[in-house]
Amino acid sequence: MDQEIEVKYYLKDVETYRQKVRAQGGVLIQPRVREINLRFDTPDLALRRQGQVLRLRQDTSAYMTYKGMGAVMDGVLARTEIEIEVNDFAAASRLLQSLGYQVFFVYEKYRENYQFAGLTLSVDETPFGNFTELEGPSAEVVRNASDILALNWTARVNASYIDLFYALKARLNLPFRDLVFESFKGLAITNDDLLVKYGDVS
Repeated sequence: MDQEIEVKYYLKDVETYRQKVRAQGGVLIQPRVREINLRFDTPDLALRRQGQVLRLRQDTSAYMTYKGMGAVMDGVLARTEIEIEVNDFAAASRLLQSLGYQVFFVYEKYRENYQFAGLTLSVDETPFGNFTELEGPSAEVVRNASDILALNWTARVNASYIDLFYALKARLNLPFRDLVFESFKGLAITNDDLLVKYGDVS
């Protein structure tokens, strides 16, 4: 089914969290890998205004993804997600640009994935901190996995990385366009800067 049901949490101690995931039965299915993500839109950002996403991602493979407008239901973000694997990242980018789309935002992170309690659990190292993302077949499964790991449900984050970045950029008057590690060198971003609570702290 073409649906994404997920929450994310900001992490204070990512190494302790990894250890907890493994101790509670998490199985590593994708070792840590660098992701580069290109967000495409029309010149007037029509997709973003409608809450839609058109993304091209490169990690161990390349994927083109469409996401529909999201809605928070039972505490988790649910939205249509359609993703296909493509065999040529550069050609896929050229195809989208030939159709009139352009790259308006780039973000990168390091991600590792686990199978855990009936869902996919990701550990994300981003330029502005570490997160975990829990994506499952239902809100109930996501909530159950959160409880097993003693994550603070009230600290869950339903905003996307791009929305978190744009809010941070406005608050701190950051001069750069993209969420990439090079731009954040020398910056110490805290949960207070992001206006989020740590999920791994009671």
